[in-house]
Amino acid sequence: MKNIIIAWRNLWRKPWRTIITSGSIFFGVLLSSLMTSMQYGSYEAMISNVVQFYSGYMQIFTEEYHENKTINNTFVLSDSLESIIKNEKGITHYTPRLEYFSLASSEEITKGSVIIGIDPDGENKVTELKKWVKKGSFLNNNSTGVMVAVDLANYLKVDIGDTVVLYGQGYHGVMAAGVYPVSGILEFPSPELNKQFIYMTLKSGQELFSAPNRLSSVVLMVKDNYHMPPVLDNLKEEIKSPFMVMSWAELQPALVQMIDGDKAGGLFMKSLLYIIITFGILGTILMMVSERKRELGVMIAIGMQRTRLSMILFFETIFIGLIGAVSGIMVSIPLTYHFFRNPIPLTGDAARTMVDMGIEPFMYFSMQPDVFYTQAIIVFIITMVISIYPIIKSFSLKLTTALRA
Repeated sequence: MKNIIIAWRNLWRKPWRTIITSGSIFFGVLLSSLMTSMQYGSYEAMISNVVQFYSGYMQIFTEEYHENKTINNTFVLSDSLESIIKNEKGITHYTPRLEYFSLASSEEITKGSVIIGIDPDGENKVTELKKWVKKGSFLNNNSTGVMVAVDLANYLKVDIGDTVVLYGQGYHGVMAAGVYPVSGILEFPSPELNKQFIYMTLKSGQELFSAPNRLSSVVLMVKDNYHMPPVLDNLKEEIKSPFMVMSWAELQPALVQMIDGDKAGGLFMKSLLYIIITFGILGTILMMVSERKRELGVMIAIGMQRTRLSMILFFETIFIGLIGAVSGIMVSIPLTYHFFRNPIPLTGDAARTMVDMGIEPFMYFSMQPDVFYTQAIIVFIITMVISIYPIIKSFSLKLTTALRA
């Protein structure tokens, strides 16, 4: 205990030396936390776009539908399956869908489209679809019209009040055809969604494809991506063949690969940052020991054991590391929270690239706890490794040389 008190007092005999040494650790924690938060924030934005715009966190469908997404492989939602969904506490919302392909025509213009039959209230709770209505009105359960994505509407040259003809193949090869008024125009941040989607009520979709009560999938939502794994594990245990449940990651392997690739690049950049931090801390510790060479020599000369001296120097380094790491966390949390609440808007080529990827052009930040404590722990460990130097120096210090310093 006495060694700890002496070490703490020694730090503040020359406060500027302590502040400079702790400052290098402080900036290391701050910079690595901001960099990691920005990296995690970009991943969360990508996942949020995929999840909230369309796929949800998880989907339930038949094994046959997973292999061949045809209307013939749809299913009727049974009471037992719905009971499993309702009894899973981690699920916040769920909504049924009937999704298939059809030709959409207006006068002489025709284009292949994705037709999605939805429960308007349920879909809005899951994907907040209503906020993407640019013109017109959102669907309700009694609607007979459709909502068309903006680029598809422009291509077909239709607006609110105009009609579109949908023509395709229904359940078991029955002809699917219908004429529907356009009640709303949707504009998503994703260009791909804007080019192909047409929404109608679930009842209208089932009538169009002659598939009463049939669904292509049930979309499930949880609080966030960090709450999904246990829910997914539970559902995979309870949902048996011929049904299956898949997460957004399993449904979007390309996005997962892109995130993994970016993580590898981010790890390389953080490794460079940690190397710079290591040399910065090492430089200040070397300076601290060098300046105190005569002081250390005097302490040994008056009878202090080298073992005790090494312990004092070790505790000094620990205190410096703690001061830098804790202050770095204390400053990085409110600073990151500011950017979390106010994402940095991007412009120019960077903004266009993100829009093309279906991501809103902002630099997002994350407030996940591990963003902060992980960086503090890593930098603190680096400091502890560097603390070996003053310990070795206390044992290898030549007394005559030190007293002349």
